[in-house]
Amino acid sequence: MSSSLPFIRTPDERFTNLPGYNFAPHYFQVEGLRMHYLDEGPRDGAVVLLLHGEPSWSYLYRKMIPLLVAAGHRVIAPDLIGFGRSDKLLSQHDYSANFHIRTVSALIGALDIHNITLFCQDWGGLIGLRIAADHESRFRGIVAANTMLPGFPLRHPNLAHRFGRTNLLRTSLGFGAWYLFSQINPFWRASQVLQLGTYNKLPADVQTAYDAPYPSRKYMAGAKVFPRLVMTEMTENKRIWKKLLRWNKPFLCAFGTKDPIMSPLVLLFQLLIPGAADQPHQDIDEAGHFLQEDQGEKLAQVINQFIQDNP
Repeated sequence: MSSSLPFIRTPDERFTNLPGYNFAPHYFQVEGLRMHYLDEGPRDGAVVLLLHGEPSWSYLYRKMIPLLVAAGHRVIAPDLIGFGRSDKLLSQHDYSANFHIRTVSALIGALDIHNITLFCQDWGGLIGLRIAADHESRFRGIVAANTMLPGFPLRHPNLAHRFGRTNLLRTSLGFGAWYLFSQINPFWRASQVLQLGTYNKLPADVQTAYDAPYPSRKYMAGAKVFPRLVMTEMTENKRIWKKLLRWNKPFLCAFGTKDPIMSPLVLLFQLLIPGAADQPHQDIDEAGHFLQEDQGEKLAQVINQFIQDNP
C-alpha cells in the first residue's frame, strides 16, 4: 500500500561506495512509506537500538556498529522517515514528533525486539525516550548522548540547588541560534550542519555521504522542519517525564564536551532519573554535538561496557 501523502525516494545509486558504510540495507513498510534500517550482528544477541537525529542518518553510526557487533550484539539502526535511505514526505506539514514516534515504534514491533539497549542522540532522544518510557518492558537500559526531552520538571527538588539557570540560558541561546540559522538560511546542507556540530574536520567524501540522501532541496522537508518541532508535544513530554522520574533501569549519560547547546543539560538526566544514580557517566572529550562522528569508537566501547556491567 502506498502512502496517501506525497513522498519522494532518493535513488539507490546515491548510496553506493560511501566511505565506511558497507552494510546491507533492510526495508520496512510503515504507513505506506519505506523505512530503511540496518540490522547487523547475531539474531540472538542483546539488541542495541541506535537512533539518529537532525539532519543525520544511520551513516552517523558506521564507526560504532562493527565494535558493537564484535561484542556479540545485534545492532538496529533505522533511518527516520525523511532521512537517509528512507522515503521522504514532500510537505513539512506532514511531519510531527508523534509521526516519528509511531513509525519507529512500528519498526520495533514488527521486528519484535526485546532486551533493548537504547542509544539516542539529538532527536533520537526526543523520539527514543518517549518510546522507551511507554514500552519499558522491551528495554533493558538507555545511553543518552547530547540530547534532551523538553518538559522536564524545573521545580523538582533535585534541580533546585544543583542545576542553575545559567545552564538553561546557555542551551536556550545555543538552540535559538541554530533555530534561526535553520529557518532563515534556505540553502544549508546536511554536511554543513554536521561540520558545525563536530569537533574534528570532516573529509570531503564524508561530507558527500551526509548529503547523499538529499539530491535537491525538495528532499529536505523532514530535515528543515525538525527544529520547529522541538517544543511541540509538550503535554506528551510532561507525561513521559512522570514515567522517567520512576525509571529504575540503568541509564547512562555520555555527552560530548564540545557541544555548546546540549552539554549544559547533561546533569538533568543524572539528577532526575533514578536509574542514572551511581552510573559511571562519561564525558566524551574532543567531541561535539555529533559525538558519534568525533569519537564513535569510544562510544561503542562505552555501550559495550554498559551492557556488560548491567546484565
